[in-house]
Amino acid sequence: MDEFVNILKKYEKSYIKEHLKDLDNLNVFALSFYKDVSEIYDCLTRVKNIERNPSGYSLNDAPIIGLLVKIWKLLKEIIIYYERNNAEMIGVLERPLLESTITSAYLMQSENEVIEDYRKCSYKDRLRILRELKEGSPFFETKAGKRILKSVNKKMALENYTIHDFKEQKQNRWRVQGKSFYDIFKEIENENLYKCTFGMMSESIHCSWNDSMDWCLQRNDDGTFDVFPFYHPADIRYVTPTLAMCNRTYRMWLKHINVDDKYINDILNWIEKVNSMLYVTFDQLYDE
Repeated sequence: MDEFVNILKKYEKSYIKEHLKDLDNLNVFALSFYKDVSEIYDCLTRVKNIERNPSGYSLNDAPIIGLLVKIWKLLKEIIIYYERNNAEMIGVLERPLLESTITSAYLMQSENEVIEDYRKCSYKDRLRILRELKEGSPFFETKAGKRILKSVNKKMALENYTIHDFKEQKQNRWRVQGKSFYDIFKEIENENLYKCTFGMMSESIHCSWNDSMDWCLQRNDDGTFDVFPFYHPADIRYVTPTLAMCNRTYRMWLKHINVDDKYINDILNWIEKVNSMLYVTFDQLYDE
């Protein structure tokens, strides 16, 4: 709890009020806030119910806590680029962050059979490696091939899987419960948010034409294009909306492991309140 206290002690009303006067001060405040939230999320993944989990987490809990760790690791990297005023790289990192938070929320509201399906779906390419070995690929005579093969066999053995245990996953085209990510997204979030969040974020991963126009090119008056060799500046619109989704997921995790601590719940409520205040204030101050 000392870590939480040290983080929150500077956020007195006078400090917050002083940084809501203009956009420059607001962005300074937002950067500090985002850094502190990422540290809080880091701490929350280390909160444990000893009675429920005297040791580590089971195979049904481990995928969820693994995604929650990934969220705060990605968030910390996003904040680095926010501080560098590099919105382009934020867009690249936010896509896996959003997928992690939506997927972990979906798993927490699902039965253990779904979580096992999620685990099994991750073996798609590893089974291809085993198939290529069986077909006699010379790659597995190399040191690199032997290392990969050893890693695959070790993971399969951990879960007592054989190559014959993935019939359902193959039938579902290696999608959890046969669902696309869009199907999963709309079970967790407002369906209308998909297009302007994950949908557009995916353009940076798949190298779309619109992504090039937005980040890497500048249009000339005659309709031609030239290179844009700089990075676009970042503001709170690149982090605050995503943070709202992350906060809910950490709250779900604490409920999932039966941790009901008023102080921690108050911290999560505080994050939501300040995060919302940031967006409303930015909207009031921002001039297109």
